[in-house]
Amino acid sequence: MSATGGRQEAARDLARLSINQETLKQWSLPELAEGCRSLGVTNVGLWRAPVQEYGVERAARLMRDSGLTVTSLCRGGFFTAADPAARAAAMDDNRAAVDEAATLGTDALVLVSGGLPDGDRDIAGARLRVADAVGELAAYAAGSGVRLAIEPLHPMFAADRCVVSTLGQALDIAEGFPAEQVGVVVDSYHLWWDDRVPDGIARAGRGGRIVCFQLADWVTPLPEGVLLGRGQLGDGCVDLRGFREQVDAAGYLGPVEVEIFNPALWARDGREVLAEIADRYRRHVL
Repeated sequence: MSATGGRQEAARDLARLSINQETLKQWSLPELAEGCRSLGVTNVGLWRAPVQEYGVERAARLMRDSGLTVTSLCRGGFFTAADPAARAAAMDDNRAAVDEAATLGTDALVLVSGGLPDGDRDIAGARLRVADAVGELAAYAAGSGVRLAIEPLHPMFAADRCVVSTLGQALDIAEGFPAEQVGVVVDSYHLWWDDRVPDGIARAGRGGRIVCFQLADWVTPLPEGVLLGRGQLGDGCVDLRGFREQVDAAGYLGPVEVEIFNPALWARDGREVLAEIADRYRRHVL
């Protein structure tokens, strides 16, 4: 194969790969854009806090000028407060998140629902508040071309971060609204353990509900602060290729976003980490 042919094949291999900004947290936005461009990665997922710090309009220009597609913005949500003032503040923040997503040119705003309020043990009631808030936000987002992507998190996060723990629960909420407005995130790190996930992915595919597909591995022993313990692709026990094949079979052929929160990766040279992700993606996902 010629050098040109090799480069073209490598580019095809990485065509769907998206690098979530938090995976390379050690990089600034310009460094992320340059690093991805140099490796032939054309998709990125962004996070609100660093984008706000850089400037939303400025970040949007940087992405466009770098030839990068923003595949998602994380995150909105945290809808479970029972206090009316706190709920109103959360909705204001979520409307701002929709506006930011639209400015960045992404149609996917990832929602983490929120955990139980202090002293509250009514998880069913909290989920009802999530559904109500999603409906209110969906009506606002519809005018901006932004889809809401409900992300179920592993049950260990139900108390403090996300009362939506399974793909089925996320779909139960999403299916109350038009598919072009509300869908779900399929994240291997949070869902790998659940034997109902294959049926859930098929269900999501039939309804056109898969908005975002994210990958990270599950490694043991779990580190302290499990939120920051996601593994590099291939380092853990998740059948990453199997996840990709299932979402493909369900009709989702969009970006495959690698989202790894891991201080060990953040301490390394970003270019080395990015090259390793590309290699692991080829070996364990394609």
